[in-house]
Amino acid sequence: MLLRARSWWFTLAALGAALALPAALGGCGTVGYLSQSVQGHLGVMRAAKPVDAWLADAGTPAALRERLLLSQRMRDFAVQELGLPDNASYRRYADLGRPAVVWNVVAASELSLTLKTWCFPVVGCVGYRGYFERGAADALAAELLAQGQEVSVYGVPAYSTLGKLPGDFFADPLLNTFIGYPEGELARLIFHELAHQVAYAKDDTEFNESFATAVERLGGERWLSQRADAAAREEYERFDARRRDFRALVLTTRAQLDVLYRGPGSEAEKRAGKAALMEQMRAEHARLKAGPWAGYAGYDAWFARANNASLGVQSAYNALVPGFEALFAAEGGDFARFYAEVRRLAGLPQPERRATLAAGRQLPLLLPP
Repeated sequence: MLLRARSWWFTLAALGAALALPAALGGCGTVGYLSQSVQGHLGVMRAAKPVDAWLADAGTPAALRERLLLSQRMRDFAVQELGLPDNASYRRYADLGRPAVVWNVVAASELSLTLKTWCFPVVGCVGYRGYFERGAADALAAELLAQGQEVSVYGVPAYSTLGKLPGDFFADPLLNTFIGYPEGELARLIFHELAHQVAYAKDDTEFNESFATAVERLGGERWLSQRADAAAREEYERFDARRRDFRALVLTTRAQLDVLYRGPGSEAEKRAGKAALMEQMRAEHARLKAGPWAGYAGYDAWFARANNASLGVQSAYNALVPGFEALFAAEGGDFARFYAEVRRLAGLPQPERRATLAAGRQLPLLLPP
């Protein structure tokens, strides 16, 4: 998995707005987009059936059976050890017959890392637009490219409806798009998506995703140390070591580009500087691949297509994580207290949220065993 961009909240807005607010939407494009969102989401829900039914089916492959059992142990752990919601989410499974549940489109201008945003009823503004069919995502990407935008289209293995839709039928299911992940990564994904049901700040993707990423890290570490065997821990360490290298390289390049774009140089100078930084980033990727990654090619496509859009989206999932981890420590490693404080922050104006998390990063990070 190249980019851990997993949460896609617009389904909630699509269902609410398309079913309850059609007259207020305005514009055929919006109505059509909401329609594909509703139909796509309903298709996922219809494909899902209870894990127990899959386990009782003699035709369920043994490998899938084992993963489903593992997922339910993780789901129980999420409730019992992490204080995450106890509901029907991830108690069903669906095989969609495709490699991603949805494809997100993100865009940025030539000399900026600020993502283009789209605003909708209920959910507010987000820095991506998601489609259940790859062709529709590619069509939007082509339009944006024609407007001079730099564009990235990437598959999302899972999304969250925030636990707001009624009934078990609408609960977020396990999917074929991620059920085969390494054990540690599967645990982290489940914990991440459940965290979105705990707290949500409107119009603040960075806050929401960084919070969920902090929960997945804290919970994933506990799962691996308490429930996983040595082989699973070793497998995950190899996986995560590469990801840490990837993230460090990408965020360093992103920071350098941000300084360049905000600096005083001319557009021509900024273009030249951008080209040099991108070349430097790709050279470092080649070094990692030939060295510690032992030929691992999983990131090749990402670096080949890297641009402002793909670099811009990276920060949404990591930038505030240290602040959340420090906040968890400040709350004594108590998940209930941590969640209560995050919900309080979610209700504050964005500048206050940022200031609180920035101040919290100065606290020593002393996590319980």
